[in-house]
Amino acid sequence: MPDYLPLLLMIITFFILAMGFKIQIGLSLALSSLLGALISGHGLALRHLVEGGFGYLDTILIIATAMIFMKSLQKSGMLDGFAALLLRTFYRHRLLLLFSMMLLAMFPGMITGSSTTAVLTTGALAAPVLMKMGLDHLKTAAFIAMAGILGMIAPPVNILVMIMGAGVDMPYVGLTLPLLAIVIPLAIIFTLWIGSKGVKSLGREELKEIISSLPVTDSSFRLYVPLIIVVILLLAQSISLPLLSQLGLPLIFLIGSLVSWILHWKKMNFFLLTQDALREALPILSILVGVGMFIQIMTLTGGRGWTVLTFLSLPPALLYLGMAISMPLFGAVSAFGSASILGVPFILALINTNAIITSSALSAIAGLGDLMPPTALAGMFAAQVVGEKKYFRVLRHCLIPALFELIFALGFLLAGPFFDKIF
Repeated sequence: MPDYLPLLLMIITFFILAMGFKIQIGLSLALSSLLGALISGHGLALRHLVEGGFGYLDTILIIATAMIFMKSLQKSGMLDGFAALLLRTFYRHRLLLLFSMMLLAMFPGMITGSSTTAVLTTGALAAPVLMKMGLDHLKTAAFIAMAGILGMIAPPVNILVMIMGAGVDMPYVGLTLPLLAIVIPLAIIFTLWIGSKGVKSLGREELKEIISSLPVTDSSFRLYVPLIIVVILLLAQSISLPLLSQLGLPLIFLIGSLVSWILHWKKMNFFLLTQDALREALPILSILVGVGMFIQIMTLTGGRGWTVLTFLSLPPALLYLGMAISMPLFGAVSAFGSASILGVPFILALINTNAIITSSALSAIAGLGDLMPPTALAGMFAAQVVGEKKYFRVLRHCLIPALFELIFALGFLLAGPFFDKIF
């Protein structure tokens, strides 16, 4: 049997299950992996399925603990307090307020690596502010959708890079500067493109009205202590300090969550909080388990090797065109699946370039999958936040920023040797 045939059947089965029967993406990946093992003559291949399912255990632990930390910040009132602080500081200056709303909407995605989390939490806080400033509801939804995408690819947690790194044995280190070099210019450009026309600063009455609608308006220093501790510990990872530089992301997020609970134990039940966080993270975690199984069976049946050799044989122009088209399209089902199934072979095909820069650029391309219909998670949830029923109307306003991000990421990839010398 040709090496590509089991892979082709696995992909077709996956699309039928996920798109046709609306089966959860993680389960669809697992079932298509099982089918690939059966039709290639390897039987149930339980050892490989289990081994693949645990292939992204490190990433799963990071997401789970990051979601717990994010929930603890939300329950303590830190997110509401931070939003109120930004409003009081910048309400007179429309551009500074716009940039602060972009940062606010990006923040949960930076911690959890999920655009959906960003849109549904601080994106929902930023939306009424943006509309008070004069943005219509469609542009507001596009603003927070693009902020969610940027938060997803921003440091310190970029799940897409983690997935690709696990596939090529690349440790998750040295990525902060390359990712910031992509995210910061895009954040500035998107803010100005979507939000600068027709917006105004807020008056005192509008400020009071928005702040009074927030559940918590406390901006005391104690609210920010858990976040400050986490930031310090994250920075310590790049410095050779005894013990502190060896904690790891899961333990850092867990420490931040425990500090938040200790300081605000009257506001939150830590046991129920962890349950809620894991319940919200479960769809993402199941995708990672399914992706691990899919990659393992791809490797077992020779499909992964065939894919890499196919990409290696392409001329550079077609290779980059394939990246620009295939990764966002596959991301319509799962951006994480796109990163593993397509991102890993693309990194191997560009093995002569710096893998850190390559994976950073590819994560920006794969992240656009959260804007691709029919799923379009970032666009769909952003539409829900502003009360728009037809999310395609939101995606129309995201089209030009998404195309710019795609071109920017490809340019960053092509300029890899130059950035390699800088970073």
